[in-house]
Amino acid sequence: MRTIDEHRAAALALCAPGPVVAVPLAEARNLVLASDVRTDEPLPRWDCSAMDGFAVRARDLARASAERPVSLPLAGELPAGASASETLEPGRCVAIMTGAPLPPGADAIVPVELVERTDRAVTFSASPRAGDHVRRAGEDLEAGALVLEAGTVLGPTRLAALATAGLGVVHVHRRPRVGVLATGDELVAPGTPLRRGQIPDSNSVLLAAAVEAAGCEVVRGGSVGDRPAELQDRLAELEAAGCDVVVTSGGVSMGDFDVVKELLAGTGVEFVRVAMQPGKPQGLGRLPGGTSFFGLPGNPVSVFVSFEMFVRPALERLRGLVRPEREPVELEVGHGWRTPASRAQVMPVVIDLDGRVRPASPRGSGSHLAASLARAYGLALVPVEVEEVAPGDRVRVMRVDR
Repeated sequence: MRTIDEHRAAALALCAPGPVVAVPLAEARNLVLASDVRTDEPLPRWDCSAMDGFAVRARDLARASAERPVSLPLAGELPAGASASETLEPGRCVAIMTGAPLPPGADAIVPVELVERTDRAVTFSASPRAGDHVRRAGEDLEAGALVLEAGTVLGPTRLAALATAGLGVVHVHRRPRVGVLATGDELVAPGTPLRRGQIPDSNSVLLAAAVEAAGCEVVRGGSVGDRPAELQDRLAELEAAGCDVVVTSGGVSMGDFDVVKELLAGTGVEFVRVAMQPGKPQGLGRLPGGTSFFGLPGNPVSVFVSFEMFVRPALERLRGLVRPEREPVELEVGHGWRTPASRAQVMPVVIDLDGRVRPASPRGSGSHLAASLARAYGLALVPVEVEEVAPGDRVRVMRVDR
């Protein structure tokens, strides 16, 4: 029987970072940067105003006070976007908007609310210091500085940073295409009237959403019955659709109707047992066309736990990530629970108002408790040697509620 770490290593070995493509910045959200980005220029690129106000030479107002205000003739206006290339002459001021470049000769900004203005002159009642309300070139980043490193997921603020650095096109790893397929004669489309023995196909819905949440493009295969020929055709369709990875649920255990194992055993896919509860039976390998394949158990909690423990890390590697997105944190246990013998446990947990965790379901980590799984904040990772989790213990929890 494999350990969790051994099976995760085998899963990671199936996937290497995907090909690099150039995409417009506006289309790069949630993609992964393929190479370091450095700025060719300082950011900001020039000294500029941090306020709407008036650009001045501080020495011209050295004697200004409420008792003895000083008036300076107004030499013009500088809206944001102006080049501000003309030198500000001594004894004058210029109106300036936030973000506009500081004109040569000026060394301070006086906010508009601190002055009195006429059409031709501005009266100042205080003496500014050189540098007041001025954003200096390079305050954010100096020329040549690292903006973002390879392996970074491009969220909103990171995309804005690349735009600030002047990039219109960015080199990223192509978004992986992942096919999902549920197996089982008992499965029917959600919303379909059920006869006795049938259940809604929640697994393909869960897997498709999990794949999208992991930053990948999902190719929906729906569900297929327990017939090898039908499964073979559907897997071939997913490979033909250009999937980098195919993930199935069900049919990987020891039963008479475990169709995935029946079809793929002895090919490029191995079927193993992992010392984990839930999620002991697992399939892993490559389909005939070379596509990476993950065969997960059929019960919904097992599907989700298996995806988070093995498939997500592999997809993160395929996306080009350097660090896992879901690093566990230590939390205190509020309500304890028993653990299975000889297997590590992955327990769906909720977090109470006091910051402590407890099982998401009073029935524990049963692999069929799909409705209770919806309440889970995270997955508590309990080592194989732990026989019981007691109140006050600390456990590592991987957050999964987003």
